Amino acid sequence: MIVAEQIKKSYGNLQVLKGVDFQINQSEVVSIVGKSGAGKSTLLHIMGTLDRADSGRLTIDGEDLSRYDTKRLAVFRNKHIGFVFQFHHLLPEFTALENVCIPAYISKMPEAKAKERAKTLLDYLGLSERLTHKPGQLSGGEQQRVAVARSLINQPSIVLADEPSGNLDSASSQELHRLIFDLRQDFKQTFVIVTHNEELAAMSDRRLEMKDGRFDG
Repeated sequence: MIVAEQIKKSYGNLQVLKGVDFQINQSEVVSIVGKSGAGKSTLLHIMGTLDRADSGRLTIDGEDLSRYDTKRLAVFRNKHIGFVFQFHHLLPEFTALENVCIPAYISKMPEAKAKERAKTLLDYLGLSERLTHKPGQLSGGEQQRVAVARSLINQPSIVLADEPSGNLDSASSQELHRLIFDLRQDFKQTFVIVTHNEELAAMSDRRLEMKDGRFDG
């Protein structure tokens, strides 16, 4: 599903990624761990086409993204990749339902279909009673589940998560961790998760440790 070959990235004189190679299979849940500053989030952003590598090759689902221009990358990203971040980035003026629909509207999905799919996802995530609530009316765990629903609205083949439980209490974290594996079981998505949470890393199919811009071992 994802193949990276010799991915390098620098910011000024600081080389963050020093030739990263890895392969991730379809429907696999992979956690990337390591100390802050090791390059984990930079790699995730490159994998998600939010940033470009200085050199190297990234192939997702058979598509060599290294050759894509910015516009083509944006279309690919909207269709194939979902994102969940530590801070959910929900728009405060919109309801849970409206927040989930936004990526669908960007992809030109008809409004009725987008709302129907958003309702189905929010119901699956136990939020059927929260459709009209705005983020400020939801708990932290509920807000993160809305963010998860938003990441799934376009039925992406890959979900990338950056510290998804980093801003949650212990009970909400455990609930989110179980949810990730339920989603993999039910929707067959591939999950790549940057995390400091060793419990989540241990639950994953594979745990990759990044040290100083490369994977250890």
